[in-house]
Amino acid sequence: MALPDLSRFYIDGAWVEPVAARPFPLIDPATETAFGTLALGSAEDVDRAVRAARAAFPAFSETAPAARVALLRRILALFEERFEIFAETIRQEMGSPIGFARKGQAARGPAHLNALIEVMERFAFEEDRGTTRIRREPIGVCGLITPWNWPINQIVVKIAPALAAGCTMVLKPSEYSAVSAMLFAQVLHDAGVPPGVFNLVNGDGPGVGAAIAAHPGIDMVSFTGSTRAGIEIARAAAPTIKRVAQELGGKSANILLEDVDFDQAVRRGVAACCTNSGQSCSIPTRMIVPRARMDEAAAIAAEAASGFRLGPTADPETDLGPVVNRTQYERVVGLIRTGIAEGARLVAGGPERPDHLDRGFYVRPTVFADVTPDMTIAREEIFGPVLSILAYDSEDDAVAIANGSRYGLAAYVQGRDRDRARAVARRLVGGQVHINYPPPDVHAPFGGYRQSGNGREWGEAGLQEYLETKAMIGFGLD
Repeated sequence: MALPDLSRFYIDGAWVEPVAARPFPLIDPATETAFGTLALGSAEDVDRAVRAARAAFPAFSETAPAARVALLRRILALFEERFEIFAETIRQEMGSPIGFARKGQAARGPAHLNALIEVMERFAFEEDRGTTRIRREPIGVCGLITPWNWPINQIVVKIAPALAAGCTMVLKPSEYSAVSAMLFAQVLHDAGVPPGVFNLVNGDGPGVGAAIAAHPGIDMVSFTGSTRAGIEIARAAAPTIKRVAQELGGKSANILLEDVDFDQAVRRGVAACCTNSGQSCSIPTRMIVPRARMDEAAAIAAEAASGFRLGPTADPETDLGPVVNRTQYERVVGLIRTGIAEGARLVAGGPERPDHLDRGFYVRPTVFADVTPDMTIAREEIFGPVLSILAYDSEDDAVAIANGSRYGLAAYVQGRDRDRARAVARRLVGGQVHINYPPPDVHAPFGGYRQSGNGREWGEAGLQEYLETKAMIGFGLD
């Protein structure tokens, strides 16, 4: 499969020239060298895509669910055929080491497609409740705005349920991870998605994202990104009263109860915090430990952090790659310096570049101990491989610290007594609460409370976001 023409957009079933393109250099974050130039679009391109999606909606919305399942199966088969090129593309465009690009990044595409196919095989688009028929109908034309940190995961968990529901759509992927999105657009085309059902316009937030959010021809916006950007999306969408589903920032807490296997719990917590070089909104970046065990936790965490291998992203032995771009690198390093200035105890890593890497936006895995809840590094989403360890004096204190955040995307609790861990989990504020580092569950609803957003993705909950509910009262009366 050839790489896409980065100067074109996918509108109404064809790759087309933008109305007036702006060039955007694509930089490999591991080498700081350019590997291509992306065309960025404008509101005029969004308008073309929305018109195509609106024209395609009446026919596509009436397709049988079985036909949409067959379409999802074709998409899945083509993605699996092209799996390696997706992994390699993600490696280059956002700096994921090739091992993680395969096992963590690209693998999410088939995982979510398979889960959605399972949902569709048992989902009732119509059902009777007494004499009322409940009908679930596609909401309409959807604007999908996705981030760079999990490029395939985030486009699949929006595009696939929108297709399954019978919606049409316009996608704006992040300009930093647009190549993998364009590859997926070609998969959709080759799988037989009808013209106009799926459209892709590349661009930045102010030029294309804002136009999607405000467009009167779009019925729903699904956005994943920062809380700051989510506020602007909601403001732009408000005058047209469109549905807005948002998955935003996080600052997830990880409570280690006194009875836990401390060595294992701390090491696994460090590994989870460094997932994707720390560039994940739901990872546990605040470790909350008994005060008497702070020094023990700090020593284990420091040893665990020092064991990660940073290096070329094409090397299968590399554990951690760079962060995505210079702006993100400078922000992460700046917050590490802030943690030091505010009095947190640095026990691993730091703001300096790794000794053996003189190029690339690499950040050393960093651990702070003796962090207090009022410190910046305990409150702000850093989006880098930085762990803050905080102390608690009682279970109530631990829960209060964990919940003392404006975010509520995820939370974690570790304990040998599972009933006690479950009781703590019930008290934590978060859309997903992970007990004792469980295996992933792609059917579990994903989304947040508070400033982590609204709405849910993954599995049946993700499908429901793209449906309207109609009650036909008296339908069952003779």
